[in-house]
Amino acid sequence: MTAQPRLTSLDIARTLAVVCMVIFHFTFDLALFGHIDPETMSQPFWYYFARMIAGSFLFLSGIGLWLAHGRGIRWPSFWKRWTMIVAAAALITTASIWLVPGGPIWFGILHAMAATALIGLLALRLPWPVTLAVALLIFAAAWGPHFPALDPLWLVWTGLAEHRPMMGDYVPLIPWTAPALAGLAFAKAVKLDQWRGTQPSRLTHTLTFPGRHSLIIYLLHQPILFGLFNAWAWAHS
Repeated sequence: MTAQPRLTSLDIARTLAVVCMVIFHFTFDLALFGHIDPETMSQPFWYYFARMIAGSFLFLSGIGLWLAHGRGIRWPSFWKRWTMIVAAAALITTASIWLVPGGPIWFGILHAMAATALIGLLALRLPWPVTLAVALLIFAAAWGPHFPALDPLWLVWTGLAEHRPMMGDYVPLIPWTAPALAGLAFAKAVKLDQWRGTQPSRLTHTLTFPGRHSLIIYLLHQPILFGLFNAWAWAHS
């Protein structure tokens, strides 16, 4: 049985998200290494740009969950992918303890993707309007009451603590489960699993490489950028 051709449009969307992520982190590093105003990243544009990127990755992960498992959960495939994400999240946490300005990443984008994949499984069989309604409720909950009892670090994943934890990358389940469930609802609503993919041209296949390998690029791009900035500083010292 031949594999179903990939949806090129989805790979293009992932590639755009990856490119935006690299742009954000490159600019962040420019500020960190003193090449631009250190206050640059506190400007509203970069604040919302970062959240757009995180939301895009989670939205696309919801679409991907439906494409992979909407017709029935393929458990070996699911657990293989999920284990890779969890391992990558653990690696990020470990490295961030020493390397990330702003505090260790106890619950960042990869942690959120792992958690929302499990939540998405529970929503696979729900009608898409119900899935979307749950997404909207979760999004709205971020503007609801927050509780000091949820301030301890081990409850950082909730997003409902009274005080925001100091963290280099913080993507709690409230509100960030919302874009993942919205992506799942979208894929259900348009019956994306029934769309027929097309074989990409050689150019398209090359251009969508980042979208097909987003996890490894996420893990490697910052160490590479840090190495380049340090090499530049050494060469000009």
